[in-house]
Amino acid sequence: MAARGRTLDLMTELVSRAAANTEYQVDGAVVGSSPGSDGTLEDALGAIIAERVREFRLQLALTVGQLAELTGLSKGMLSKIENAQASPSLATLARLSEALKVPVTAFFRGLNEEQDVLFVKAGRGLDIQHKGAGPGHRYQSLGTMRAPHNSLENLLVTLTERADTFPLYQHAGTELIYMISGRMEYLYGSSRYVLEPGDALQFVGEVPHGPNALIELPIQFLAVKSIQSAG
Repeated sequence: MAARGRTLDLMTELVSRAAANTEYQVDGAVVGSSPGSDGTLEDALGAIIAERVREFRLQLALTVGQLAELTGLSKGMLSKIENAQASPSLATLARLSEALKVPVTAFFRGLNEEQDVLFVKAGRGLDIQHKGAGPGHRYQSLGTMRAPHNSLENLLVTLTERADTFPLYQHAGTELIYMISGRMEYLYGSSRYVLEPGDALQFVGEVPHGPNALIELPIQFLAVKSIQSAG
């Protein structure tokens, strides 16, 4: 039931957004707009619905004309829907659902909202306040997936000024440090590691750890923590 609820929520959001970005409606379907070229959710929605409508129609051995009679939609509009040239309204989906003998959510099979993708352009991470951060210390979050896939915490750390001392960190899970530029000595428990570009250090987060000495500035590294999902 939870999965169906998420599908219905997404369905309502996408259809509403599609309708808001178009010029007019014919036969209960939104027309008069061009799909974007950037892989938007609206494009994915139209393609999935087109594929499902055609699939269910053929399963019942119906022609476009026969389906038009069953739904009260025009043949032209059904053709546009099946070719992803028009986005049906929720009312139209309900009529198609009844005629094709499938639940409304069946039209969204293959549009899996759980498969999120996060894309952060260079320099567009979210600046955050970090424990012990001082001048010349920048921490940028590279985003977190929605539950239940929110198991990673990603930070891009840029250090341009030295500091007398750094706090030591402890946390649950594991962490990966990947060095991008500069050189630093990293403390992990009683061990010290000199990290240079291309070096990676992976460790258990419960052991005290953190930068110990900034050898060559500017320093930039990626810190990826595994955290317990909140889902």
